[in-house]
Amino acid sequence: MAIIQAPAFCCDHFIIHKSCSIPPINKSTSCSSLSINNNNTYSTHLSLNNRRKLFTTSCSLLEDGVSGSAVQTLEIDPMLDVKKKAMEIVPGLKGTSIYLVGINSTMKTKLGKLLADVLRYYYFDSDSLVIEAAGGEAAAKQLLDMDKSAFRESETEVLNQLSSMGRMVVSAGDGAVQSATNLSYLRHGISVHVDVPLDMVAKEIVEDGLRLFGTEILPSASHSEVVSQLATLNKELQEGYAMADATISLEKVAGLLGYDDFDAVSTEDMGLELLTELEKLMRVKKMMEDAARPF
Repeated sequence: MAIIQAPAFCCDHFIIHKSCSIPPINKSTSCSSLSINNNNTYSTHLSLNNRRKLFTTSCSLLEDGVSGSAVQTLEIDPMLDVKKKAMEIVPGLKGTSIYLVGINSTMKTKLGKLLADVLRYYYFDSDSLVIEAAGGEAAAKQLLDMDKSAFRESETEVLNQLSSMGRMVVSAGDGAVQSATNLSYLRHGISVHVDVPLDMVAKEIVEDGLRLFGTEILPSASHSEVVSQLATLNKELQEGYAMADATISLEKVAGLLGYDDFDAVSTEDMGLELLTELEKLMRVKKMMEDAARPF
């Protein structure tokens, strides 16, 4: 039996051709990891264009007049790269909190929870805390309708309390970028704009019933109407989003990975990109600190 083991390193496209000798393979052999063909090469192929890596190895042979190919496919957990990058940057973060801003979406929520998990941080959703403080969603909506300024003050108080703590990933609501005071609280940590295509968010609202608290956007509206409302909201908040320390664009990540379908971008893909951006920010910060030290 030939046992083919995946190498511990990674490359974009790794091919080996060589002869190999193993006991004859019976063409009637049936196995989920074995197939028979008529070539005479051993090859290993690993594509990193897709971070959900599929590692395929094959070994062809010729002995006693019988040729065949043993094929083994291993799927590499995409979380491994994310966890590795997280371990690399955690010491440099020194417990600094991370605030995710941007129109709420499933990706933004999942990304926040993934980051909290790999960084060993706590996860909070600021809108959920505001709703809890108001006594529930119905009470929070009533407060928003009857006294918008009081509702905004509640948002500010939540951000104030969160900013005094560390080791958190906070999925911040729209109110976080709508006032200078709230933006100042985000400066206690690292803020990242999670930019998800509006068409994807609209699909989640119309088809999956995603609700954007504090807006008039309803799932009962048509897809085109929701996209138009989201575009207006995004334009209103763009100035606040521009104040973020970094931006992670799902569309950009899809392009880097060669995806035509935005839905193919995974939370792990976005997580690795965000961690890479955090690493860059910390590198720049260290350079500035070193430059400020007296000779």
